[in-house]
Parts: sequence; C-alpha cells; structure tokens
Amino acid sequence: MAKIFQNIEIPIDQDLEEKLQWMVPEHGPYRILRQSVDARRKHSPHFVYSVEVAEKGETLENPQFDLAKIATPKEKPLIIGTGPAGLFAALRFVERGVPCVLFERGSESAERIKGINQYWRYGKLDPRNNVCFGEGGAGLYSDGKLITRIKSPHIPYVMNRLVKFGAPEEIQWLSNPHVGSDRIRRVIPKMREFLKAHGCEIHFNTQVTEVLFENKEVVGVRTEHGTEFKSPHVVLATGHSAEDMIYHLHEAGVHLDGKSFAMGLRVEHSQAAINKIQYRQFSEHPKLGAANYKLADHDNSTGIGVYSFCMCPGGYVLSSGTSADGIVVNGMSNYKRNSPFANAAIVVSIDHEKNFGSDVFGGMKMRRELETRAYNSVLAAGGTRELPAQNLMDFLQGPSVAKGSRALLPGSSPSGAIIIRLDQLLPQDMTSRLRVGFQNFQSSMKGFITEDAQVYGVESRTSCPVRVTRDNETLQSISHRGLYPAGEGAGYAGGITSAACDGIRIAEKIIELL
Repeated sequence: MAKIFQNIEIPIDQDLEEKLQWMVPEHGPYRILRQSVDARRKHSPHFVYSVEVAEKGETLENPQFDLAKIATPKEKPLIIGTGPAGLFAALRFVERGVPCVLFERGSESAERIKGINQYWRYGKLDPRNNVCFGEGGAGLYSDGKLITRIKSPHIPYVMNRLVKFGAPEEIQWLSNPHVGSDRIRRVIPKMREFLKAHGCEIHFNTQVTEVLFENKEVVGVRTEHGTEFKSPHVVLATGHSAEDMIYHLHEAGVHLDGKSFAMGLRVEHSQAAINKIQYRQFSEHPKLGAANYKLADHDNSTGIGVYSFCMCPGGYVLSSGTSADGIVVNGMSNYKRNSPFANAAIVVSIDHEKNFGSDVFGGMKMRRELETRAYNSVLAAGGTRELPAQNLMDFLQGPSVAKGSRALLPGSSPSGAIIIRLDQLLPQDMTSRLRVGFQNFQSSMKGFITEDAQVYGVESRTSCPVRVTRDNETLQSISHRGLYPAGEGAGYAGGITSAACDGIRIAEKIIELL
C-alpha cells in the first residue's frame, strides 16, 4: 500500500531520489505532492517535499476527474467573460454535457496581443484588447500565477485541466505554482478549441451591453450588435475592470455593495538583489532560481494594512489601463522568470465603510481619479505613454526631493518610464502609510530599501471595489434570480485559481437546477 511522507527536507545539493532510497530501500514509483523552498536557516536553504511512495511492484494511479453527464437542457446557460471564472464555468458545463454560450468583448488571444503591443510601444489603447480585456482575461498578463489562499476541492481539477491543455506539470505540486505569461498564452487557445468542439458557442468581439430581466428574473442578454440570447441562467464573469457592466446592473436595480480593496504602487528591484536578500551566499545556486517574497505590515490602531501583492520574480512592470486617459500598472513574469528584474505591488488596504460610507461607487470613483491623475502627470512631464516612476529613496524622503530627484534606473517596462513625484501624486495618507510599510519591510528584508530600487504608479486594479452581492447557498444575485456573479469582477475571487474554482462552483449550482 502506498504511503505518504510529509516534510522531507532535502539540502539543495542532494537529491530526493537518494533520500527516498534511504527511507524506503525497495520502493516502487513515487509522486511529488508538494514542493517548496525553505531559506529561513542562514546556513542551509533546502527543499521540503511531501511524497506519495508505492511499494515495490505497485503502481500509482493518476488522479481522475471523470464527470457524469446530464441530459441536454432546453436552454443553454450564458457566460459573460472569458477570464478564468468564465472559461472554467464553460469547461465544467461541456464536460458535464451542457452546451453553453460564451461572450467576450475582446478578441482571441493572438489578435489581442497585437492591441497590447500597440499600447505598450505607442500608447494607442484598444479598449477591447488590452491587459484586462480579451481572451484569457487579466490573468493572461499577470504571470499565470496560481497561488491561492482558498481551500477548495476544485483546485486539483483546475491544475489537472491546465496541464491537459499544455501547462507545466509541476503546477500540480509546487507551493508557488505559475504557468508564465508566455506559456499561458499557448494554453488558453487549446482550451478554447476544446470548448468549441464540445458544445460551447463562443462569440468574440461581442460585448454584452444588457442583461435582460422580467420581474427581477433573468431572461437573457442583449449584445452590442442588438442580438438577444434567451436563457434563465447568466454567469456574470466580467472581471475587475468592466465598470460599464457594473453601472448597467446598478441602473437595472441589481443589488450591489461597496467592497474594501487596496491600491498603491509597484516596486522594482534587480532580481539579483532579491536573490541575495533571500538566499544570501547561496543566491547564485542553479537549483534555487529566482527568489520571491511576501510582505505584510498591519497597523493595529487603525486597521490599515500594507502588503505585497502579485510578486513577479524575473518579471516585467506593465502598463495595463483600460481607458485612454488613465494609467495603471501591473506585473508579469514568463515561465523561466529570467528577466533581470523583480517587481511586486505594494498596496494599502482601503476600508469601504470607513472611507466611502453608503456610496457604493466611492472606491470606483477613487480608482478612476487616481488613474487619471497618473496619466495627466505623465503628459505634464512631457511624456506620452510612459509609466510614472520615482526612485524608492526619493519616494521615502518626500520634501527633500525638491533639491533634486535621482535619475531613473534601467527598468523592465516595455512602455518606458518618466520621473513623476509619486509621493505627491498619491493621497497623502496613502503615501504616509506606504512609507511606514517600506520601513518595516526593511526590518524583515535587509536591503529592501535601497537607491537601486524604484516605484511605479499606480497599482489600482488589485480587485473590484464593488461586489455584485449573491446568496451564499444558491450563488445567485440576492435581488435578481438567475444572475450568477462570478470571479474577481463580482467580488468573489482574488486570482486565477480562486476565480476558476468560483466558475466551477457556479456551473455545478446551475447543473443542479438543470
């Protein structure tokens, strides 16, 4: 009978195979269940494994996710958005024998990248095809990071299916799994073709402009082309940037709540510096690769936190706005994480009730105002498409910067950068809280504060500041039956994996009714 061994520590210059041979001299095949790096001990960074080991002569069965099919329903569920929530809802439907219809305002990924490149190189925004809109959603350009804090029985299924469509196998066991923005762009088209071949009708370049209701029940949707599609089940998976849909739902009387979120900046160091901080004298060891970090600082007296988000080892800082007069930053890495730079969002938590009270759209207005201010600051400085940036030391020193700003460092952004006083551009209370956070991060990561780092603005799309409120049991809107808010844009997920799991949960709820 197979046995599971947990927390097996392997020094970086040793091999798991040798350790298992010593622990179980005559063993059969084995499977890695979990792998992580522990570099907390100064003298011995090491790998930590959980492994399932079969006895000699036995075999290990790979996990199976065979799903029972149901009778084909009369009406096809409608899904708005091809981000992780929408795609995995569609995948679950077709694997359970339920035809569905999927709508995406943008283009297929191959066409989408053309619009994104135009924006990065020339500042010409395609409102349909950008870092947030188009096939694959925002996750296509955020590293393909699959880290999640949720506990869901659907996580192994999500990883299995991503591997099936071309993701690297190790995402099933690494503690910090990622596909890489370069590889996930090859995964999504394979997933799309599978959906089309198994009963999913996909409409690209087709924005849903209205969800149709009768007596507070969903009856279908209307697209920008004037075409109506009828169904009593609509999955709303429009992502964290589809403000037009949020305002439409508000006008239709759908219940919305303001949601707490976070905003701030993105900081960039050299990857070599982060490796040195995290791995010390072992920083160039070939087995360790690009180091990452996770930082948090909480003020108990105010309840305001500062934390790192979407850390991208060996990555790039991206311009990722969705409006022509706004600037937003994000980050990504490719699979090999071999850029010479490391970046991460450093954001301040914003409590909705304390800051905006009963104004449901207070956070969205604040987000919009800050993004516009960033864009106007670039124009005022003589720029066109560059990202606002500032040396980290200048940001921390504040008023003394007037004596002369430090020159910008070489950076990773394909849009370039221009010196902007980000310490003045952000709201003063946010700037003050970020400064305290950076100082405290320095305590846990000596060398984090340095002249060889710079910050970019603004990091404003960590999540949607509005929630389309749903019932915890039925997963339907609490005000309009048949509307299923899903994923990040509805306020129920915080990354690729959690959004995918949310889409699956909703698909299963609809299948129960069918």
